[in-house]
Amino acid sequence: MLRRIRTLLAILFWVGVTMLFLDFTGTAHRYLAWMAKVQFLPAVLALNLVVVVALVLLTLLLGRIYCSVICPMGVLQDIIAWVSKRPLFRKNKKAKLANKYSYSPTKRVLRALVLLLFLVLMIAGLNSLAILIAPYSAYGRIAANLMQPIYLWINNGLASIAVHYDSYAFYSVDVWMKSSASLLVAVVTLLIVGVLAWRNGRTYCNTICPVGTVLGYISHFSLHGPVMDEDRCNGCRLCERNCKASCINVKDHHVDMTRCVMCGDCMDVCPQGAMQFSNRLRKVKKADDGKVAEDRRNFVKGLAMVAGAATIDAAAKTVDGGLAVIEDKQLPERKTPITPPGSLSAGNFAQHCTACQLCVSACPNGVLRPSESLETFMQPTMQYDRGYCRPECNRCSQVCPTGAIHPITVEERTAEQVGHAVWIKKNCVVMTDGVDCGNCARHCPTGAIEMVPLDDDEEKWVPAVNESLCIGCGACENLCPARPFSAIYVEGHEVHKEI
Repeated sequence: MLRRIRTLLAILFWVGVTMLFLDFTGTAHRYLAWMAKVQFLPAVLALNLVVVVALVLLTLLLGRIYCSVICPMGVLQDIIAWVSKRPLFRKNKKAKLANKYSYSPTKRVLRALVLLLFLVLMIAGLNSLAILIAPYSAYGRIAANLMQPIYLWINNGLASIAVHYDSYAFYSVDVWMKSSASLLVAVVTLLIVGVLAWRNGRTYCNTICPVGTVLGYISHFSLHGPVMDEDRCNGCRLCERNCKASCINVKDHHVDMTRCVMCGDCMDVCPQGAMQFSNRLRKVKKADDGKVAEDRRNFVKGLAMVAGAATIDAAAKTVDGGLAVIEDKQLPERKTPITPPGSLSAGNFAQHCTACQLCVSACPNGVLRPSESLETFMQPTMQYDRGYCRPECNRCSQVCPTGAIHPITVEERTAEQVGHAVWIKKNCVVMTDGVDCGNCARHCPTGAIEMVPLDDDEEKWVPAVNESLCIGCGACENLCPARPFSAIYVEGHEVHKEI
């Protein structure tokens, strides 16, 4: 019963967090954005003390329940481990499903070194390297690069069917590869974590994951957890062979709480009732029915703390994306990359961003994509070849869980200057083809561009940019007809300005 409750909550969290990366309508973010904000590392980077303190207290009360319920990477490993035990994938198909793990001593030195390396990289500002092993960010890249395209293809298939029945329940969206480097990292991460989970369960959590190591240190002092009743234990080792964290030592009747993720599998399979969820500070006595019932109530109360997190409204404004398809163009070489509105500065963005790519998945205009630069590897950057950053859209600022992009209103978005437009005379069709254009001026949402005669030549009118009005939205760059390079492009600002 306890295991089923934990499993149900874990599935709900996993599906909810995954939908944040898959859903392109903004509906999931309206109701489930809080699930991203209660992830441990994003909460630390966002200085969300309420969430951090709540997770620490939860761990002190119930052990590493966070890793088996809230963390999507942890749940993904459980799913892979569960599949690996199905009869189809076992050599001995008549044997019991739960019979593949064994106790192994903790890798204390390795865990400490990985955590130390992670902290050094974060403090040194090398987030792009540290985030490779951050659990929430790693899962986000898997969901955004591998799961979302499949989800969108299914959606587009349903949209094609709906058209034949005059239904608008579904509509087609573009499916495109935002970054080959990010896709490769996602594939490699999934392979490594998948193989480790398939063979040994929670190896990634208990040797590599920095969040798992930190919570493991805290969980060592947890009030409740699985405790072995020596009088009842007959040494059958079923609990040990079912422990995907490899933390149960039947010989010494000991459970390593720094690695236990409170999955409940050991208590579920013990035929003697020797494994009990109990107060670890007092010696376990022979359990009677009343004691078992009390322990179950305590466990359910603890899980209720996880389900009782306050929902944060992250309503996202729906915007249209009805731009005509245009010929692909080459991206300009910007001296300063453009960071999303609400990020305040390139420094703030690089310091707090974990490259989970939630904002990339949520961007309705195809502007955000993972960077392939070594300095900001996989952190989102803005490009305008597929669309532009519409002034009425603030969705990326509403979904970021780490504080890399601060929540801003639409009014604040229209006044924030993330860059400014620059005109390149030699690329302009007015000069190369001798035709009238003015496309950039007509579509500039802030009126920062006007057409003026070139050198007092009334036959050639070219754009002039008023930098004090330009917000760097990229409408001019996106809609410029010049090929292969736009005649006007946006240069980013290291520090955003307010106009």
